[in-house]
Amino acid sequence: HRLCKLMTHNTSTSRSAMNDGDVLAVTIGATVPTGFEHTAAEEVKEKIGVDAQIGKDRGRIYFPITTDKLSQVHLLRSVDNLFVVVAEYDHYPFKESKEETLTEMMQLASKLPWTDALAVWKLNGKLKKRKGYRKGGNVTKAKSNCEVTDAAVDDTEQPKLPQALSAAGSQTKAESTAAMETSTTDSEEAETAAKLLKFRVTCNRAGDRHSFSSNEAARDFGGAVQEFFQWKADMTKFDVEVLLNIHNEEMVIGIALTEESLHRRNISHFGPTTLRSTLCYGMLRLCKPQASDIILDPMCGTGAIPLEGAIEFNSSFYVAGDNNDMAVNRTVNNVCHIQKRMAEKGGASGLPIDTIQWDLCNLPIRTGSVDIVVTDMPFGKRMGSRKKNWDLYPSCLREMARVCTPGTGKAVLLTQDKKCFTKAISRMGGLWKRLHTVWVNVGGLHAGVYLLKRTGGVFGQTPEDVYESRGTVKACGDENSDKELA
Repeated sequence: HRLCKLMTHNTSTSRSAMNDGDVLAVTIGATVPTGFEHTAAEEVKEKIGVDAQIGKDRGRIYFPITTDKLSQVHLLRSVDNLFVVVAEYDHYPFKESKEETLTEMMQLASKLPWTDALAVWKLNGKLKKRKGYRKGGNVTKAKSNCEVTDAAVDDTEQPKLPQALSAAGSQTKAESTAAMETSTTDSEEAETAAKLLKFRVTCNRAGDRHSFSSNEAARDFGGAVQEFFQWKADMTKFDVEVLLNIHNEEMVIGIALTEESLHRRNISHFGPTTLRSTLCYGMLRLCKPQASDIILDPMCGTGAIPLEGAIEFNSSFYVAGDNNDMAVNRTVNNVCHIQKRMAEKGGASGLPIDTIQWDLCNLPIRTGSVDIVVTDMPFGKRMGSRKKNWDLYPSCLREMARVCTPGTGKAVLLTQDKKCFTKAISRMGGLWKRLHTVWVNVGGLHAGVYLLKRTGGVFGQTPEDVYESRGTVKACGDENSDKELA
C-alpha cells in the first residue's frame, strides 16, 4: 500500500516537478541473492538513507528514491538488477478464466502511470552498464524503408521517448517542442517518435493458481503495450524492457534499469563455479569485517570472495589460496585486472590481497593468526564428489579452526552438501559453534551460508582433535586435486 500511495503521489506531481527543474520521487525495485534480502535492505539504509521494503517474492526489495540519487543506486554491492516501478498491486483480482484475465491485463496497459517511469528510464541511460553485444549500438541493416532506417539508434545517443511521455524540460526536436507547447497529441508525430524505440516484455511468475502461463501474459500484455506506444517489438536488441512480476496475488509492473546484472563487475577470468559478486558481498557482510582483520579464503577459485572484500571492505587484509594452479592463476589475473582498472580511473592501484597455492589441509599459516575464514566449499556436483566430501569437510574444518583466533574468530561457509556439513560440524563441536544459517539459491541449487564462531577451545586439546588425528586427514591433498572453487 505504501508503494501504491507513493506512485499516486508521483503521478500527480511529476509534471510540475519536471517543469520546475526539481527531481522526481519514484520507487526502485531490485533483485538480490535469495536469502540476503535483509542484507540488501541494510545496505540501502546505510548508503542511500531510506528504508527498503522486502517483497513477498523472495529475492526482491523495494525502496523510494529521488532521481538525484539514481547514480548511487547503481553503486550498491548487494543488488543484481534494478527496475523502476510503474505500478504495484498487492491483491490483483486475477479471474479464473484465462481469457478474462488476459483481456483485463491488456486493458490495463493503457491505464498505467508510465510518465515518471519512462522519465527515470531516460535519465538512467547514461548510468547503466551496457551488455557487450550492444556496444555497437542497435543499428539495423539498411533498408529502403525510411522508417526502419530512422529506428536505428547509435549507442552513444539515448533513444527518444514518445512525445506524450517525454519530460517537459527535456530537449526534443523542434516540431516535438512546438507540439508540447500547444498541448496537442497528434497521432502521426507520436507514431514517428515512438518508432525510435524497441521493447520487449518479460514476465516472471510464481504461484500455482494462475490460469495463464508466463509466456501468455508477456505476449498479450506486450501486444497492448505495443499498441499503446506504437513501439517496435525486439526480443534481443531492445531499448526498453517492461517487467511483469507476478507472485500469487501480487503484481508489479516495472521498467528495467539494468541491461546486465550488477554482479558482473570483478571477474574477467571465469572458472567453472564462479560465485556472483553480490553473493560474495552478502557473505562478507554477514561476518562484519573490521579494520586490520586478516580474512582467509582457503579455496578461492577465481578469487571472487577476496576480490569483493578487498574492494568494499578494504581496511582488512585478504589471503586467497587454492590447491589448483589454474585457480590460482585465475585469481592473480582477476586481481591484476581490477588493479589496472583502478589505475585507469586515477585511483590507488593496490589491493590488500595476496594469493598463494597450498594444501587446504596443511595451510602455511600460524595457529590462531586469522580473524575470519570466508569460502565456497565443494558442493560435490561440478567439483569434487559427495563421497569425498565426507572426509574433506571434517579435515578442512579442523584446519580452519587451527588457524582461526580462539574465542573471536569467525567463519562464513557456503555449501549445498548440507547433510555432510551438518555431520562434520557435529564432530567439530569443541572447535566451532554454529550461529546462523542463510538459505540461498546458487545456480538453481538450494544451498546454505553458515556463520560459525570459533570457540575458546585450545586447538589440539579437544576430544575432536584426538578423533581427527587418527588418520582422516591423510588423503586430503589427493582429494583436493580434482576441485577448484570460486
